[in-house]
Amino acid sequence: MNDQLIIFDTTLRDGEQSPGASMTRDEKLRIARQLERMKVDVIEAGFAAASNGDFEAVRAVAEAIKESRICSLARANENDIRRAGEAIRPAAQSRIHTFIATSPIHMEKKLRMAPDQVVEAAVKAISWAREYTDDVEFSAEDAGRSEIDFLCRIFEEVIKAGAKTINVPDTVGYNIPEQFAATIRTLIERVPNSDKVVWSVHCHNDLGLAVANSLAAVRAGARQVECTINGLGERAGNASLEEVVMAVRTRRDIYQCDTRIDTTHIVPASKLVSGITGFPVQPNKAIVGANAFAHESGIHQDGVLKHRETYEIMRAEDVGWSANKLVMGKHSGRNAFRSRLQELGVVIESEEQLNHAFARFKALADKKHEIFDEDLQALMSDESSEPKEHFRLLSAAFHSETGEEPSARVTLSVGNKEENVQSSGSGPVDAAFKAIEGIAKSGAQLLLYSVNAITTGTDAQGEVTVRLSKDGRVVNGQGADTDIIVASAKAYLNALNKLQSNIERVNPQV
Repeated sequence: MNDQLIIFDTTLRDGEQSPGASMTRDEKLRIARQLERMKVDVIEAGFAAASNGDFEAVRAVAEAIKESRICSLARANENDIRRAGEAIRPAAQSRIHTFIATSPIHMEKKLRMAPDQVVEAAVKAISWAREYTDDVEFSAEDAGRSEIDFLCRIFEEVIKAGAKTINVPDTVGYNIPEQFAATIRTLIERVPNSDKVVWSVHCHNDLGLAVANSLAAVRAGARQVECTINGLGERAGNASLEEVVMAVRTRRDIYQCDTRIDTTHIVPASKLVSGITGFPVQPNKAIVGANAFAHESGIHQDGVLKHRETYEIMRAEDVGWSANKLVMGKHSGRNAFRSRLQELGVVIESEEQLNHAFARFKALADKKHEIFDEDLQALMSDESSEPKEHFRLLSAAFHSETGEEPSARVTLSVGNKEENVQSSGSGPVDAAFKAIEGIAKSGAQLLLYSVNAITTGTDAQGEVTVRLSKDGRVVNGQGADTDIIVASAKAYLNALNKLQSNIERVNPQV
């Protein structure tokens, strides 16, 4: 029988380290529930010591999720590990994932520790973590650039101390498949008691090789892959969960293992993460891109019609591609609305929240006759952030005419005050942003403006992502509306509200 390949999803932790991809507690819960439906083995819910908000989010996921193992990251120090231990305490199945850098450059320049001190810190970290759970994972940060003899030494010691999973990260995406596979193979052969632990890999995509390196490691004996939905993550991202899972499943002749992932939930998970983070999926992205199963060439079309497997190595339905599910319209009632939200993993905490969300659903249904799951996800993403708004759009008017300079007039609620301003710009969106800035005076720099249609049709909601930067902080704002200018204004205000929050988080790489 084939071995199981453990899927360790770090969308909520490493994925959140993408510039501007921070998520609220409620958004993390929605993603976690989708990962649980997908039967992900381990969910890394966050870095509990990063901030109080991160701690609460990890704890909330630990309380809500029963079928997947819940993990928190912790640096190899006592404070981090005890915060992680407390955060995961409610979990039905828990894990602490502790790490310390092992490459010469990291030990010398970042940690300023001698190799002996690094080994000692790692062993202590394992012993502290075992006070909270018997499932402890150890990572050698920047293992891809570490000396093999030192890796063997530190892995031997942490296994003695009680680590159950040994993770070998290619933290900066420096490795190539043949080299990385050789490293994994050597470690398994040389480290004493290597057969008593699960060998894991965590690859970054700086050279576009994260998935290739992960799969090479699997062939070399690794039995856990750390990955994210859509390959989300800092810099160029992480190994993409959907690509790893489907490669292993499609090429069973090559890989002597398989995952327990329910692949029919892959596309819904991709759309959910994209909608929440504001990071659109490129059309030609493998598995989950809009063009992944589209055949433009006449030769390809003819072949697929005659026999699907001429040009398709997997079925679109197997990864969750199907027609957008029509869920409701303007005549749908509150119970149907509540029921569908529950199916989507959205928890309604009070009748007041349900009433407010339902009123917004009805308003949307008046403008858009067919409401799809993606529309509801966008509506609830908007809903979850609304109570914390410092800036709120009350009304807006936009004018654009050939030969005339576009203009915008907006009225905002700022704290408890109402303010309005009119401005012109090179287009209605530019005018709207200038009008908002006329009131907010944030001084933020606009780094990204992106528009995507949530569903099909001319009445589709437009989803806008705005990325702002100020004083070294980068945030993404999202807004959705059938009017793209209104959606743009909502997105800009959403980003401004995030800048207002002033949430400080510890960087786990420091």
